[in-house]
Amino acid sequence: MLMKSKSLPYTKTEARAWAQQNIVDWHDCPVTPFLPDNSLDEEGLRNNVEYYIETGETALVCGGFVAECWNTTVTEWMRYHEVIAEAAAGRIPLHTIIFDPSVHQAMEKLNYVEDLGYVAAEIITPIVQLRADDEIFDYYNYIAEHSNLALLFYRSAVAGHLMSIELSQRCAENIPTMVGMKQGSLNHADTLKLRKICPDDFIVSDPLEAHWLNDLRQGGQVLYGAFHHILYGKKRHLLEEYTALARAGQWEEAYVIWESLTLIRDLVDEVMIGSVKSSFTYATTLGNVKAWYDAMGLAAGTLRAPMRQVDPAYREELKGKLQACGVI
Repeated sequence: MLMKSKSLPYTKTEARAWAQQNIVDWHDCPVTPFLPDNSLDEEGLRNNVEYYIETGETALVCGGFVAECWNTTVTEWMRYHEVIAEAAAGRIPLHTIIFDPSVHQAMEKLNYVEDLGYVAAEIITPIVQLRADDEIFDYYNYIAEHSNLALLFYRSAVAGHLMSIELSQRCAENIPTMVGMKQGSLNHADTLKLRKICPDDFIVSDPLEAHWLNDLRQGGQVLYGAFHHILYGKKRHLLEEYTALARAGQWEEAYVIWESLTLIRDLVDEVMIGSVKSSFTYATTLGNVKAWYDAMGLAAGTLRAPMRQVDPAYREELKGKLQACGVI
């Protein structure tokens, strides 16, 4: 078993207690700015990190589907994580996302980001070959035995295989450094069931802000691997306000503010979530999210080849909708 890393704020036996205290509020997944020549826009990425810190992101969950890191080389993936770590300079907790079918490639990446100061990792269900429950469990368990990092898994059909309720519970009960899960089936009833049957010190996060107010009432603590705190722009303070009211037990007041975000919530569904629900991929909608970032003044850049770019007319249409909603 690995010893405690010098850069981690917990030992392996302390991982769940650490997660209960620290994996809270908004752990958003940001996009990655690329230049027209397909290279990483390092300056834009650094500027974005400053923005996330200034606007109160609790932590960043980096390197996943929305970050286009499925469309990079391993060398580029490592440089991306290095730039973020340099820009953050210890001012905000950093999580990585792993979606490698090879557990050994996953471990190479995890060891690398641990040395950079990352504190946790979201592990996406292994794709291509490992489909049986025992195979997936063994994959996660191997990583947990060989990595110091606190781990969360992503239960989603976007991975190509939706983990069963039973396997999710098994991982929660039997892998001590598996501290939580991003419950991305888009069915809030699954979230509530899993939170009921999993250990009390295991985080079950529903990543949809539409569910967040009810989730707070039902024991939720974090919007993990989500997008809303960044995307809500000038209206994000309302998300923060109704969250604080709910945690204080002022549910009626919280609901009024939650309801006031309906237009923005519907726009997120139109631009992003609705497409994910129908296609089970972020790739078909990622350009829309980048156009949203551009409208907010953040660096988003182009979609990396071979993905098609967003129609300029749609960019202008989206900008008008964001202005009408008060996001920008």
